[in-house]
Amino acid sequence: MTDMKTVLISGAGIAGPTLAYWLARHGFRPTVVERAQGLRSSGSPVDVRGPAVPIAEAMGIMPRLRAAATDVTALTFVDDSGRRVGGMRLGQTRDEVELPRFDLATILHEAARDEAEYLFTDSIATLAQDEAGVDVTFEQATPRRFDLVVGADGLHSRTRRLVFGDEGRFVRHMGVWIATLPVDGLDLAPHEVLMHNTPGRALALHPNRGNAGAAFIFRGPWEPGFDHRDTAEHKRLLTAAYSGGGWRTPELLQRVRASDDLYLDSVSQVRLDRWSTGRVALLGDAATCVSLFGDGSTLAMAGAATLAESLAATPGDVAGALRRYEQTHRKLVAPKQRNVARAASLLVPTTRFGIAARNAATRLLPLRRARAVGEQPHPPRS
Repeated sequence: MTDMKTVLISGAGIAGPTLAYWLARHGFRPTVVERAQGLRSSGSPVDVRGPAVPIAEAMGIMPRLRAAATDVTALTFVDDSGRRVGGMRLGQTRDEVELPRFDLATILHEAARDEAEYLFTDSIATLAQDEAGVDVTFEQATPRRFDLVVGADGLHSRTRRLVFGDEGRFVRHMGVWIATLPVDGLDLAPHEVLMHNTPGRALALHPNRGNAGAAFIFRGPWEPGFDHRDTAEHKRLLTAAYSGGGWRTPELLQRVRASDDLYLDSVSQVRLDRWSTGRVALLGDAATCVSLFGDGSTLAMAGAATLAESLAATPGDVAGALRRYEQTHRKLVAPKQRNVARAASLLVPTTRFGIAARNAATRLLPLRRARAVGEQPHPPRS
C-alpha cells in the first residue's frame, strides 16, 4: 500500500493548525481549509494545561503563550449591589496557561503557516472516498484528491455531517446555554473575574488583558429548530432568559441588543461510537466536544499530536493509525465528559439556597485554586 502524504484538514482553530504542524514535521503535506476570511476573533479565555503543555513546549511556543496569558487570579461572586459574597483563587500554575482563544489560535497558526497550505474563505462541499483516497470538492477552490481528510471544524462540523450524518445523532444538549460578547468601558480590575447569579443564571465579566468580555451562562431546554448562526434569535433567547436580572444585567442586555459580535450556542457534548470511517477522521470538538466546562483546547492539541504520531508510525496503514489514535485519545476525553453536572452546579446553581450555600462554602472553606468561567465553546465553523 502506498504511504499517505496529502492530508486535508477542515478548520483553522486549535486542533487544525496543531495537526498541520506535527504532520509537516513527520513529512506529510497538510492543507488547511477554513470558511472564515481569517482567524476567528473570539477572545474568550481558554486553558493550555496538562498534556498540551509538553506539546506546546516541543513546538517552541510556550514563551509566547505565557506572554499572552491573562492576569486573572480570582473568581469573585457578587450580589445585586455588587458586594462580594464569595470567591475562589484562580491563576496559572507553572504547568498551565490561560490566554484568549484568539491569541492561542494565532500562535498555533503562525507556528504552522510555513509548513502547510491554507485555504481561507472556503469550505468542503462534498466528499467521495474509496480505499485509496478522498475526492474533495470545495465551495471555491478546484476539486482535489487527498490521501486523508480530517474534520477539525468544531461542534457543528460540516465534515462530520457529510460523512457521519445529521448532528442531532451525536450532539447532546447539556441543559445549559452560553453567550459571550466583547465589552469595553466597564472598569474591571485586571486580576478578577466577577460573577453574579440568580437561580439557573450566571453573568460573568472577565477583564481578559484589557479586552473585557461578558459571559451569560443559563439553564434551559433545547430550542427546537435552533440555528447557531441566527443572531436575531440569539438576542431574543438571551433577552428572555435574563429579563428582570439584577446587578449589571440591564446594562449588558443593552449591549447585547446593539452588538454585532454576539455568540450564543448550546453547551453540548459530542458522543460518537467511532471517530473515523475509511479515510475521513474527526478531531477536536468535532469528535470530542466536552462542553463548556471541559478542557477543549487542551484536548484538541493533545488529540492532534496523537493523531499525527499515529499516522507517522504506519503511513501505509491508515485504518490501523486511526484506530490507535482513537484508542489512545479516548482515555483523556472520557473523564472530562463525566464532570459536567458538578461544574454546572458550581457556576449555575438552580436555587437561591444553592447559590447561598455555594457562596458560604467559598467563604468558610480554605480557598482552593479553581478554573475560571471555563472554556467557551469554539465559535461555530460549519
